[in-house]
Amino acid sequence: MSERLQNKWVVLALATFCCLLWGSAYPCVKIGYSLFDIETTGAQILFAGYRFTVAGGITFLIAAFYFRKWVIPRRDELKGIVALGLVQTTCQYIFFYIGLSNTTGVKSAIIGAASNFFTIFLAHYILKGEKLTKYKIVGSVLGMAGVVIIQVNGGAIDGSFSFFGEGFLLIASLTTALGSVLTRIFTRSSDAMLLTAYQLMFGGVILIGVGLLMGGSITQISAAGLWLLFYLAMLSALAFTIWTILLKYNPVGRIAIYGFMFPIFGVILSGMLLGEAFLSLRTLAALASVSFGIWLVNRETENSKC
Repeated sequence: MSERLQNKWVVLALATFCCLLWGSAYPCVKIGYSLFDIETTGAQILFAGYRFTVAGGITFLIAAFYFRKWVIPRRDELKGIVALGLVQTTCQYIFFYIGLSNTTGVKSAIIGAASNFFTIFLAHYILKGEKLTKYKIVGSVLGMAGVVIIQVNGGAIDGSFSFFGEGFLLIASLTTALGSVLTRIFTRSSDAMLLTAYQLMFGGVILIGVGLLMGGSITQISAAGLWLLFYLAMLSALAFTIWTILLKYNPVGRIAIYGFMFPIFGVILSGMLLGEAFLSLRTLAALASVSFGIWLVNRETENSKC
């Protein structure tokens, strides 16, 4: 199983699938705000809490079906569940949801790519064997170049900045990077599905509590809204579980580089679903730059095995 999950084509397929799912979250969250008539910060956090608590429950049921028993964490696994729940779910999505509500879906997807750059550097300083090589540096630069290219508008980069918009999204990117490194550490002694299920539920419940304390409430309920909430929960359950498994069996830097596909999918899907501009040569150039960066990092991985 571990050898199969380290195969470059398997990693490519699974990582791309995760990026596609997460990319769709950008426009879907904004659509969710409209369907549930969410306007206040408290309601946004409450919405996030419902999403991730349900996602954790779905992952728990999948794990129970896979292992044919109820999966209960050991005492020594609680530290990882709490740490990841707080960092990767609670803190990340408090900043993400607030930031997303104060900028466009396209720009949110682009700024989110910074987490991959942060991840590669944090892994170098925290994890043994995660060296910051020239291939990772060049690959990361190409990835970020793709992010910059796709943001160019009319020959210039959109320089507008809001602390509660772009600023919060950058903080969310930092917590995402730290979460990836912590995932690599804690999955060494824990099952990926179990860790994902409980950290999502733990972080989700805290988000619900924070949302309620901030006076958040969701009163407009519709079938369309509930289906969207279920989709958001399902994509989180699948993407977090698969990504966690990939991090368990592969170097963090090798997996993080695929994350630069997030903004590509985010931009395209935001354009399709929200009517934001996306179809241009810039999108193709950005995709080419990100793809070449991914190829470089994988080339290094292959050479290191020779």
